[in-house]
Formats: sequence, structure tokens, C-alpha cells
Amino acid sequence: MRLKDLEIFVVEPPAPGWGGRYWIFPKITTDDGIAGYGECYASTVGPEAMRAVIADVFERHMQGESPENVELMFRRAYSAGFTQRPDPTVIGAFSGLEIACWDILGKARGRPVWALLGGRTNDRLRSYTYLYPEGDEDHGRFWVDPDMAAEAAARNVARGFTAVKFDPAGPYTIRTGHMPAMSDITRSVAFCKAIRDAVGDRADLLFGTHGQFSVPGAIRLGQAIEPYLPLWYEEPIPPDDIGGLAEVARAVRIPTATGERLTTKAEFAQVLKLGAARILQPALGRAGGIWETKKIAALAEVYSAEIAPHLYAGPVEWAANIHLGTAIPNLLMLETIEAGGGAFHQALTGHRLRWEEGFILPPEEPGLGIAFDEALARAHPYTGTRLHLEMQEAPCDYLRGNAFGGGGLRD
Repeated sequence: MRLKDLEIFVVEPPAPGWGGRYWIFPKITTDDGIAGYGECYASTVGPEAMRAVIADVFERHMQGESPENVELMFRRAYSAGFTQRPDPTVIGAFSGLEIACWDILGKARGRPVWALLGGRTNDRLRSYTYLYPEGDEDHGRFWVDPDMAAEAAARNVARGFTAVKFDPAGPYTIRTGHMPAMSDITRSVAFCKAIRDAVGDRADLLFGTHGQFSVPGAIRLGQAIEPYLPLWYEEPIPPDDIGGLAEVARAVRIPTATGERLTTKAEFAQVLKLGAARILQPALGRAGGIWETKKIAALAEVYSAEIAPHLYAGPVEWAANIHLGTAIPNLLMLETIEAGGGAFHQALTGHRLRWEEGFILPPEEPGLGIAFDEALARAHPYTGTRLHLEMQEAPCDYLRGNAFGGGGLRD
């Protein structure tokens, strides 16, 4: 059995587009006709350029190889161009292709992927979601109104979620970490208070920031929200400053979390060695794929650290997260997009992934356990040129305040 053909789907989810502007799914078919699907969470170049990168990685390092040889193929991609260091675009391309290999292997052996990773450790996987507005709510107001966020939190807890994430501190800028505006701190405290009042001890609060603050700014904000006992303080400073994150971790009495923008065990090992975080959030479509992330989880075990895979992407990465989470002993929880992964996520995967009252049940079907709907994917092509996610150039506004516009993006 050898890897033979590659097809790439670039899919635009329907409005409001939770999960990003588009999703990239490579399909690999073997010489004996088994098809596997993956997902590349790489957004540093446009979709057409990313198609070319994915095709190059496949043709250069994988085509004609056995899908079993994921370690060998990883070493080829990791070392390409005399680098031997993490490259988020190349490793992102490889990650999606590697996930497709595991889908093929599971189908060839008639077993779910988790059974090939050491077997089932977890029978039910705790999940969480971002807080999103309902269809008829004012989307612009939602992101700055703590009462609307509290109502959304109560709705999700009623559905079964035991953790909810929110991100009221904005803005997302291309600049280096900044000192938050006092109004951003005030709003963040108001969000934490309103949500804690709404859910009590029925759910954990997960506070996101997407790496926007300087070390002193992150400490100020983190100390302000400490009384509401968030479970984590996510990526409070830019992801490259691992030493700075360790300083924040020592100064704030909230567990720090990081990882969605890191890639391979090389970067996660530094986080663990410096004590920067003990909650790791790898995105499997960027971190190196399923096998590399299994290694990251093993490293984390040594440091009593837990894994909470990131998901602001499509449903194939979600499926990969589920199989990894089923197999590892140090899973904290999995991110989902709304209950059950979201309607379009479920439709693309043939409604095969099961979510019940806040928990995900491991698939029993072979491979990733999904039935990827190619017709639906082709019916929703992304034809634009923008990136999956984009940041603003304008700096923090200390006069008029800031607002995060949510993750539903359109050209």
C-alpha cells in the first residue's frame, strides 16, 4: 500500500463562519484505492499558495511511501531545506497530510485511529465551546456586552457544557505585546463577574487573549480577573516569548495555557522546561499531526501537564483531536464549536461524531470515523485570497476602547 494521489478541498463555511474564513482538507488516495482525509491548520499564506505548499510537501516527502512510515515522512518535512527546525507553514501542510495517513491506516486495518495510538484511555471526552451569539442577536454588541455573554454561558451550561471560553480584552493587532487599556481590564472583569454569576460552580471559565499583551500588561489583567477563578489564562503574551509567559505564570494565580500557534515537540518542550504553562493547546493541523502531538502529550505527562487540543478550524481536525484525546491519559478537555461541533461541521463529516451533554464519545468506525461529504465540500469552495484569520494593523485604542469582532469572518 503506497500513497499515490492528492486532492485538496478549500471550503468556506456558511455564515457566520465559526471556525475561520476557510478550511483546507487534503485527501490522499493509496494505490489500492483507500482514501484518507486530513486538515491543515496553516494560515500564514493565502489558500492558493497553501495548495502549492501542500502539494510540494506531498510530492517531495510522501508520494510513493507507505502510510505507515509517518515518522520517516515527518523527518523529511522537518528537515527540508537544511532546516531541522519548526516551520509553521511546512509543518502545517505536513500535519494535514499526516492526519490523512492515519485515516488510511485505520481504514486498512478496520480499526479507529485511537486503537492504533495505544488504545482507549478515555470513554467520554469533556468539551468546551467559545461563547457565540444566537442568529437573531446583535453580533456587534455581543462581543462587548457582559450580560449577553452571561446569557450565552447559561445557555451552553444548560446544554451540558462544563466549561465556556470568552475573549473580551481585544484588540488583535500585528504589533508586539501591549499594555491593555484600562477599559479593556474593566470589561474583562465585568465579563468574568457576569458569567460566574450566571453559571456558578457548574462550569469553568476559560479566559482567552490570543497573545496580545506585554508581560506587565498580562500580569495586570490576570490579577484583575483572579477573583473569578478562571481555569486558564490563555496565551496572554505573544507565543514566541516563552520566558515571558513563565514570568506571567509566576505572578498570576490562574493556570496559564498556550499552544495553538506553536508547532512540534521542539517548541512545546521549551514551554514545559521553563514552567511557562501546564495546559498545552496544540492544534493538530499545525503541531505536526497526530503522532507528533502524541509525543507532545507524552512530554507533558512528565511535567504533570494536561492537553486541551485547540480547534478553530474544520471538522477533520476536530476528529483528529477526538482520537488523540481518547488515547492519552492527560487529556483536560477538547474544544468544540458550539454543541456537537456546529451544524456544518457535522454535515461535512456525515454526522458521525457524537456529542452528548457536554461530552464527546470516541468513534468506533475505522479510521477517523467520519464520512467526509465531498459533494458538500465542493458546493462551498472558498474563492477569495484572504487568510484564514487576520489581525488588525491599528494599535490598541486607549481613547475609544477596543472590541473583538468575533471569529466569524467574511471578505
